[in-house]
Amino acid sequence: MTIGDMVSLLRGGIFQILMLSAPLLISALVVGLVIAILQAATQIQEQTLTFVPKILVILLILALLGGWMFTMLANYTEELFNLIPSMAS
Repeated sequence: MTIGDMVSLLRGGIFQILMLSAPLLISALVVGLVIAILQAATQIQEQTLTFVPKILVILLILALLGGWMFTMLANYTEELFNLIPSMAS
């Protein structure tokens, strides 16, 4: 296994992490931004107000995209397991 192969594996792993975490992080960011704007407009500065909507949105995104996320992770894991014999030689 060459250094280029290892870099390729590392790049693929980082790409998978970004692809799987992006929907959750972006949705939490958007909800947090909307709540922050509402808090600034109404001058309600309750810190715990952002947690419940963020958790609900993250659970909703997980319910909607959980199957796709699991399939992506399973495919990547299968690819890695298929590469094990070529790593030994």
